[in-house]
Amino acid sequence: MSYKVFVINPGSTSTKLAYFDGEDKLFETNVFHDAPELAKFPTINDQLPYRMEVIQQFLKENDIDLTGVDAIVGRCGACVPCEGGVYEITDLLINDRKNAAGGVEHPSNLGVQLAAGLQKIYGGRAFTVDSPKTDEFEPVARITGVKGIFRASNVHALNIKGTAKKHCRINGLDYKNSSFIVCHIDGGITISALKNGRIIDATDNAGGEGPFTPTRTGALPVSGVFDTFFDKDLKESRKILTRAGGFVSYFGTSNSDKVHKMVLEGDKTAALVWDAMIYNICKYIGSMAVVLDGKVDGIVCGGGLLRFEDIKQQIEKSCGWIAPVSFYPGEVEHEAMAAGAIRVLKGEEEPRIYTGQPVWNGL
Repeated sequence: MSYKVFVINPGSTSTKLAYFDGEDKLFETNVFHDAPELAKFPTINDQLPYRMEVIQQFLKENDIDLTGVDAIVGRCGACVPCEGGVYEITDLLINDRKNAAGGVEHPSNLGVQLAAGLQKIYGGRAFTVDSPKTDEFEPVARITGVKGIFRASNVHALNIKGTAKKHCRINGLDYKNSSFIVCHIDGGITISALKNGRIIDATDNAGGEGPFTPTRTGALPVSGVFDTFFDKDLKESRKILTRAGGFVSYFGTSNSDKVHKMVLEGDKTAALVWDAMIYNICKYIGSMAVVLDGKVDGIVCGGGLLRFEDIKQQIEKSCGWIAPVSFYPGEVEHEAMAAGAIRVLKGEEEPRIYTGQPVWNGL
């Protein structure tokens, strides 16, 4: 039996939509929202009726009827840390997204709300898959050298797990009995250790760990942080950490194509910064090999920055001795969301129920 699944992925200036019939993607689109239109809404939650209307208008204009759809999957936004997997959308899950219980105000919080709204109209089941707050860390991975400061799991879980599953399908591997270093390399970069389907450790790029990226600082020397951030308020500091670091800090742009063009044109500073980003990616890949005790079945890399051949070549050169390296440029978010719903519909996986309680509460 083939299942029909509709996927909703809200972003800052657009809502991505996709419709699947089994593994076949019937269509995929990116419905843009004018910034002045979005600016009319005081909060992200206030955008909900507008985005719902835009989706329904798109469906109408393109003669797409969701009647009889088997599942509607909404992108998961901020919630309390929970294990990865497919979650049935419940009132508690919706309320936590409305209230940004995970501490992040982002349009992705509308994903489960939009899915639940469309479910009421068209039927089917409503799911979400692999929250960015997926937390499957081993306890030892959480502890730092300062009591009360713990390492958090903020990861590109949807792409990490989706890319690993894609790799396993292509190569005939057992996802639940394999160990991979999985890298998401894009505007944000996550280097993770995935063991038997669980992300047991990973860099928290949004929190100031791992390689720097086009917009994020990555890990910084603490003494340097004291000197640089001492006269800045918390809001400005967080902006530098997540939006004005990396390439933005050096070149005033997060456009990787522009920076790489500078490299090709012989700009020595651009070349050094570009190479340093790749160097740090490779260094953190090596650290995850230690997490997995050197028993690595493969290094699996996905994300938009893999369009640059020199990144792939250096990862292969620096890390290929650890395990075979495989590259899957781009993202697999929509495929991963649809596949999760289909696994549940087929009875291959039990859906989880969101409890609203974090998986770890400290010492």
